Amino acid sequence: MVSLRSPSAIPVVGVLVDGRTYVHLLYLLIAIPLGAVYSSLFSFGFAFGIAFSVVLVGLVILLATLVAARLAAGVERWLANRLLGTDLTRYDDLADDPPGALAGVRKYVEAASTWRAVGFISLKFFVTVFAIIPLFALANGLSLLSAPIRYPYVATFGESNGEPITWAIGTLPESLLAVSVGLVGVLVALHVTNLVAYASRQMATALLGEPAAAEGGATGDDPETTEEGATGDDPETTEEDATGDEPTASSPSAGFAPADAGESESEFVPADAVEPESDDDSDRDESGS
Repeated sequence: MVSLRSPSAIPVVGVLVDGRTYVHLLYLLIAIPLGAVYSSLFSFGFAFGIAFSVVLVGLVILLATLVAARLAAGVERWLANRLLGTDLTRYDDLADDPPGALAGVRKYVEAASTWRAVGFISLKFFVTVFAIIPLFALANGLSLLSAPIRYPYVATFGESNGEPITWAIGTLPESLLAVSVGLVGVLVALHVTNLVAYASRQMATALLGEPAAAEGGATGDDPETTEEGATGDDPETTEEDATGDEPTASSPSAGFAPADAGESESEFVPADAVEPESDDDSDRDESGS
């Protein structure tokens, strides 16, 4: 029998047809502007909040920054569930609304989920940095793949020490070489994309919420079968015979009782071996009684 193998499971090149790769690529595209916003907003909030913490306005800025971190964590949790394949729910560690404004502030400061959100937002900056690498390689690789229909042209790969890095492609052999280099660049870019998405998924699982699947049960057993028996035996047969033997006519479990429980089973005596009782003997017995 010939086994059909999914094209996405092919080593190295299967990433080209794996739909999850392009979903991860979308996550990285969204992560770059979000990382820039997080970096500027929260750097400003914590820096000015700590600097002016000696007065009331600094404490207000710090509190607003913590609340903003929780809101950003909610957005990141939604993105992780939609694009990274997670199934996370919000942490339920906030205390009930206590009376008083000071107590209301303390519930956000004392909640562990607040500081997990701050940790994730801080690490998001590194995700943004690493997301630029595969996107840059992918853009240049796709440019080289179109070399056979564009040559002669000059491919530009950025700058080094103020000087542009270029490759002048003027002949067909050079364009074919550019295609091979571009294909390698695209494959490397997509594999790095999946690697960065994997790291982001692990960060989200550790810092943004609890897995929703954990509410169904820790062992993953079928709830319909665990109540019937821990050993997996048929509940209809275990009660009838624990040893596996079929019930017999002399067995109490079969609904039959022996004729005389106190005596041993007698031998079979033919009916013609017993002499019938005469009428005289019966009359004698009645008179004697």
